[in-house]
Amino acid sequence: MDLANFDHHTPIPGTTLFDGEQAMKGYALNKMCYSFNGAAAREEYLADPEAYFDKFSLNEGQKTACRNKNVLEMIAQGGNIYYLAKFAGIYKLSVQDVGAQQTGMTTEEFKEKLLRAGD
Repeated sequence: MDLANFDHHTPIPGTTLFDGEQAMKGYALNKMCYSFNGAAAREEYLADPEAYFDKFSLNEGQKTACRNKNVLEMIAQGGNIYYLAKFAGIYKLSVQDVGAQQTGMTTEEFKEKLLRAGD
């Protein structure tokens, strides 16, 4: 690929590009997830997720994605994967769990696929 002539705005099928527009769209969601660096914030969230969503002014799409614990939905709502990893950690979602979501597989199917790929 000739990167000098690569159009950075060309959509990649099945991929949400995290650009300035997505950053603005996901600001509240990412700010909430960043707060999970603190143990007290994680405890506050787990005690009442709905109140925590409101504390950070999440929109309905972001709230729904969080309720569903669906990382792909959160990315579509402007979430940045680095911040979303904090959210995933609260629910003990592994990298394999997130990979399974991204491929539409169960976690066990995804793990099996990884094992087969290693042969």
